Amino acid sequence: MISLFSHLKERIVAFKELALWYNQVEKASFDSFNTIARTIQNHYEKILNLFENRSTNASEESFNAKVKALRNRFRGVRNITFFLFRLPRIYA
Repeated sequence: MISLFSHLKERIVAFKELALWYNQVEKASFDSFNTIARTIQNHYEKILNLFENRSTNASEESFNAKVKALRNRFRGVRNITFFLFRLPRIYA
């Protein structure tokens, strides 16, 4: 399935390939794939958006991870104003 994202350029072709993959997973009836298959089924429109403009939300996910790490480092934030003050100074 990973090669699906690297070599396909058109959304409709990617949709067809994704549907074929999903059908293969259903036929194989592996319980371990049920969760991922349901996730893909529920979010296939968002997944296929990659083929519209070839961009991802990786930078946003990275920033969210940094915010969570900073929050954990403070072990609970009591002063929200200070936290919001520090956040852009550390990660901007």
